[in-house]
Amino acid sequence: MSSSCADPASSASSHNPSATMKDVSNSALHKHSRASLIYPKKRPSPHGISKPHKTPLLLPPRGPARKTPRSAKSALIQQRQRESQIQALRQQGILLEEEYRDEIRGYMHDMERFTMSSIQSMDQQPEIRWHMRPCLVDFLVEIHFTFRLRPETLYLTLNIVDRYVSRRIVYIKHYQLVGCAALWIAAKFEDAKERVPTVQDLAQICRDTYDESAFIQMEGHVLSTIQWTLGHPTAEAWLRLMCVGPCVEDAKVQHVARFLMEITLFYREFVKFSPSSIALAALTLARFLCGKARRMWEETEECFDIVDYLDTRLAKHVNDLSETLVKKYSYAFYSKAATFVVQYYLQGGRYVRPTSLPMTPIRSPASTISTPMSTSSMSTTVSDESDDFPRHSYDARVPE
Repeated sequence: MSSSCADPASSASSHNPSATMKDVSNSALHKHSRASLIYPKKRPSPHGISKPHKTPLLLPPRGPARKTPRSAKSALIQQRQRESQIQALRQQGILLEEEYRDEIRGYMHDMERFTMSSIQSMDQQPEIRWHMRPCLVDFLVEIHFTFRLRPETLYLTLNIVDRYVSRRIVYIKHYQLVGCAALWIAAKFEDAKERVPTVQDLAQICRDTYDESAFIQMEGHVLSTIQWTLGHPTAEAWLRLMCVGPCVEDAKVQHVARFLMEITLFYREFVKFSPSSIALAALTLARFLCGKARRMWEETEECFDIVDYLDTRLAKHVNDLSETLVKKYSYAFYSKAATFVVQYYLQGGRYVRPTSLPMTPIRSPASTISTPMSTSSMSTTVSDESDDFPRHSYDARVPE
């Protein structure tokens, strides 16, 4: 009687096992959906395999050791200084590409050998003597500074004069005319058009000693004598190439080096050296005077010879330097380089040529190694004044 009164659905489910499993799965799916709403499940792996969460093994780096924050900061500052110097050169129309640095240096070495003067031929001049050269150079430095010409212009001017004097007989009355014509040619080659002095300016500077037509005639004669070759790599060009290399030089070292390079224009013993050697020697001596570290990979015997010549002349004749040159480099615009160098040598300072230590140390009988060491420190004080480039001009005088 009771079996007949039972629910047919329940009785069917009790006798049907598949229906029972379906009800259980529906109930489990309902509970899982509710739980997923409360506790969202993590995204499964795309390959259907859960990845183990383990701490990764830290391996030592295969490359070079990491830089410390201090070294990385100094390298970054040096790189920025180098980029700023290259950008400043580009604003002046000087292009410097790192990709072609070696090719450029090779071409400059070839050109400086091709455009060197002959000191033996200059010694054979019948009237021109070497004691007259400082007067002409002082006169040209004054004109160059008055017209605000580029530094390369001055060095190219003296190179043109020396090459002309090496091939032609020059009389005393034409020596100043040759210098003015060479300056005129160099300014046209190196400087902007608005800075090039006119023929009227040159005639007025020479106190009307020569006619205006004489400058034009001498210009053509000089160009034909040097075969129109004006691409001379000057010491200034070499100095700029050295100062924007891997080691960037500060402004004071560069100004002291420029002052020393212009001193070499006055005297005979420096004419035989190449501009690259003069620039390297001036930079080496400037770094020593300013207390900077050596660059042993750049130093050569010819460089040391020039440094010895400069050091000896400054030690014995520092009071005989050109007043025009000393005044030019005494401004804060040039870091008072002349004042710094003159005071150093007036106080008895001298350049100490470094001695290379032996590769294999020699042991004494007592099995002790003795290596003599010499330390020299220079206290440099940079001027606190920062005035602008001097605006006044000199009154050009005719050298007597």
